[in-house]
This record gives sequence, C-alpha cells and structure tokens, in this order.
Amino acid sequence: MLIRAGIGFDAHRFSEAGENRPLVLMGVSIPFDRGLAGHSDADVMLHALIDALLGAAGLGDIGMHFPDSDPLYKGIDSTELLRLAMERIHSKGWRVINADVGLIGEHPRIAPHQSAMRERIAPLLGIQTDALNVKGTTTEKLGFTGREEGLAAQAIVLMILS
Repeated sequence: MLIRAGIGFDAHRFSEAGENRPLVLMGVSIPFDRGLAGHSDADVMLHALIDALLGAAGLGDIGMHFPDSDPLYKGIDSTELLRLAMERIHSKGWRVINADVGLIGEHPRIAPHQSAMRERIAPLLGIQTDALNVKGTTTEKLGFTGREEGLAAQAIVLMILS
C-alpha cells in the first residue's frame, strides 16, 4: 500500500472595481462586493486543492495541466478543472482519503458557506463530506490579504494508490 500527501497554495488579487466578477470559492458563489482576478474563475481554494492533488500523485501542478496561456481555460469553472485533474489522478490509480483546505483573508467570512462547499466538492473527490475540511483564517491585517488586496488558500491531501 502506498500513501502520499500533497500540499498546494494559491493566491489571487481582487478584481478591479467595476469588473463585475463573482467570488467563487470551492465551487460556491459567495455574496461579496468583489471577485478574484484570474484567467479562469479564479477559485483560489480549488486551485490550491488541485495543486495538492496533482502533487500527491506526482503529476506536477495546475499550471502544467491547465496553463493560463491556453484560451481553452479562459473563464472556466474550476470545478471542471478539478474534474479533469481527478480523471488524470484516477488513471494513475490514486484515490483521495481526505483533504483539508484553508482560505486566508480578512473577508469574506466563509463559515456560513462551509457545508455547501463540502457538499459541492466532496463528491468530485470521491469522498464523504466529513473527509473534506474547509476553514478560513485571517492574517491579523498583515500582508496583502490583511490589506484586503486579495485572498490566498492552502490545501493538503492524503491519497492512496489502489
């Protein structure tokens, strides 16, 4: 039996005023006055999770598989990127055991959305909702997230070769 852990990190700045981008985190649209800037939907939490998954499977990173230079991924829903990544991970025989994803930023608060996030993403990972943890933290007003210039996320996953 082979078990591996993977970690991922991502950061996105908030979009400019007037861009009208929705804020999407873990595949859930969050009511907030600003979205995140990026080539795709800029779901910072899913991007960190995808990096952790690909890393644990020894498959590189999100940029290798879904480059922001490819117009195919312009505006893409990151749950579709997760689905594609999971196809590649499963083709190598890997299965997710659990995942833990944290949002780093002063606002928005994600506590009211954690259940919806877990229910949306756990099935895509092939795990029960209680095997996916979602949380948020602040940096106590330090750094770019503390100045509310953007959001960051980190993720860790545990996978088994089946």
